[in-house]
This record gives sequence, C-alpha cells and structure tokens, in this order.
Amino acid sequence: MKDRIIANINSHFALSKEMLSKAGLIEEAADKIITALKNGGTLYICGNGGSAADSQHFAAELIGRFLMEREPIKALALTSNTSILTAIGNDYGYDKVFERQVDAFVGPKDILFGISTSGNSANIINALKMAKKKGALSMSLLGCGGGKMAQESDLSIICASNETPRVQEMHILLIHILCSVIENKLFPSN
Repeated sequence: MKDRIIANINSHFALSKEMLSKAGLIEEAADKIITALKNGGTLYICGNGGSAADSQHFAAELIGRFLMEREPIKALALTSNTSILTAIGNDYGYDKVFERQVDAFVGPKDILFGISTSGNSANIINALKMAKKKGALSMSLLGCGGGKMAQESDLSIICASNETPRVQEMHILLIHILCSVIENKLFPSN
C-alpha cells in the first residue's frame, strides 16, 4: 500500500513540474480574462462531474474572495442552477444544457471557460461553438491530449496526463493560480 501512495505522490509532482512549461499560456489566459472583466464582461464556467465542482469552485473564489478582501469579480458557473440544467436536459437533451445557457447569457464581452479531463464532453463542445457564434472568447482546461474541445477553444491549457485524478489535481492548481493572478491584477492596492 505504501508503494501505491508513493507512486501517486510522485505522479502528481511529475505532472506539476511539467505544468511549469505552461506558465506563458496560463499568463495569457489570465490576461485575457482580466481584459474581459475590465471591459464589463463576465467569466462563464462549465464542466461535468468533478469539473462541474471545479467550475463552481472557480466562480466562488472570484465572487467571494481568494486571498484578499475586495469587490466581487463577475463569474458564474453554468452548473449551478439545477432547475435550468434539468429543464434543458429533459426538454432538449443533456448535450444542450450549457449551449442554451450560453445562448441566453453570453455576449461578445464575455468568456466561456470549459473544464474537462477528457476534452470530449459533447455539452461543453456545443457550448464552445455557441460562444463562438455569440462572439465570445472561449478557453478550456483539459487533459488527455485536449480532445475535441481543444479544437473549439480559442485558448486551451492541456495537462499532459490521461489519468483523471492527476488531471483534476492540476486543474484545481491552475484555477487557484488564475484566481491569484486575476485578483492581484484587478486589485493591486489590496
């Protein structure tokens, strides 16, 4: 059992080190989010399962606070309203649960931020396509080579792993890094 524990920890740290090569891309994502927010845009976030939890966590850190007392930052997880999700899922199919919300809320000043370990979530792919139609910028946090979402996103940060737990660990690290940079750039005097 100890060997399994050590192997998991070593796998985590190896992937963390690989993520250092993504620093420029992470900075670019943060800059684009900051620009959109400064221009009156909103960050809309979506994902399924653990990535839905990450979507809500990301929005909560921005609306509440990450490390400093400050004004709330405009972010919304499209995973939060169970009535909307179940109504759309029931009436149109699960593949449309984010697309319909993007059609209703997202505009050219906004960013749609998709999170997926596989990069092949049909409902997020549909939402990314709708964001493009609405003139919004799209970003994704992905694993497993990026999947189809990488092709639909304007900017993708891809974790070089096919192991869902490792990808999810890197996603929460990247979300926390983005929150830190966004918060510090928008509120430099705090």
